[in-house]
Amino acid sequence: MNRFRSPLRRRALATGALALTGALTLTACGSSDSDGSGTSGSTRTVRTAMGDVKVPEAPRRVIVLDTAELDSAITLGVRPVGATHVEASSGFLSYLPKDEVGGIKDVGEMMNPNMEAIAALKPDLILTSKIRHAAKYDQLKQIAPTVMTESTGYPWKENFQVHAEALGKKAEAAKTVAAYRAHAKKVTAAIGGRAKAGQTEVNVVRFIEGADIRLYGDQSYIATVLKDVGLGRAPISAKAKDGFSYDLSPEKIDLADTDVIFRSTYGDPKKSKETRTVGSGLWKNMTAVKSGNVHTVDDELWIQGCGYTAAEKILDEMRADLTRKK
Repeated sequence: MNRFRSPLRRRALATGALALTGALTLTACGSSDSDGSGTSGSTRTVRTAMGDVKVPEAPRRVIVLDTAELDSAITLGVRPVGATHVEASSGFLSYLPKDEVGGIKDVGEMMNPNMEAIAALKPDLILTSKIRHAAKYDQLKQIAPTVMTESTGYPWKENFQVHAEALGKKAEAAKTVAAYRAHAKKVTAAIGGRAKAGQTEVNVVRFIEGADIRLYGDQSYIATVLKDVGLGRAPISAKAKDGFSYDLSPEKIDLADTDVIFRSTYGDPKKSKETRTVGSGLWKNMTAVKSGNVHTVDDELWIQGCGYTAAEKILDEMRADLTRKK
């Protein structure tokens, strides 16, 4: 998901970190003007990474071109008519309820959406990000009003507010944020309180097919969830390039050692160097491994989702893993 830059798939396009370029602010005003792309009726203006865009007051046919936007839409009770898929998987995000993604049409691979398929669905709103589809913006806006955030991943909370504004779901967004904050506080309490959480240093490691092993820095989606619980970060995370990630070879995996490690895999375990790494003596002698504090997690959920529905499920898993008796 996400300021993700996975060399293969969806997340794979941003090389390096996508720093938060500033929270996108929103303005709304009623209007009966045409938005210039065929949509008429009452509209609102949303301030986006590509400038002000007029969107329908109540969009009914929404297309999302990345996983963060899909998570946002489903979280806010909107079932898109179309969505892209990511390169290394089939279908849509597996952690989302099947009955809520059922019927969504696949409009192509995330980095190469099918414009004809998008147009055929006659959308009245398209959601994506500049980092993903800036080069396709002129084409997309001719099909329907297109709302782009600057990037994805790290600024997911700000992006969610943009999505909510575009979808006309600000009240629902406020409830979602409040519920998430309350949930995070409960997880913090369950693992012993803020002080204890801060003393527990955590690393998130991702094995990626065709690339080096990635250790996530503080300016990544998953790091924000760790921070909301109050968990500490190992010093190595501060060395992440642009705050996003620090790449490791299997021969240097011990640099990722810390109190707790959450690890995921993108692609084939052998081609991602996972099999080779976790079978090595270096890995087996790491503190987290020997103490039983390495937890294998789902890559789609922990790395790709970049939204509140994913974050809520991550909090549940985090609580279970960090409170499990050894």
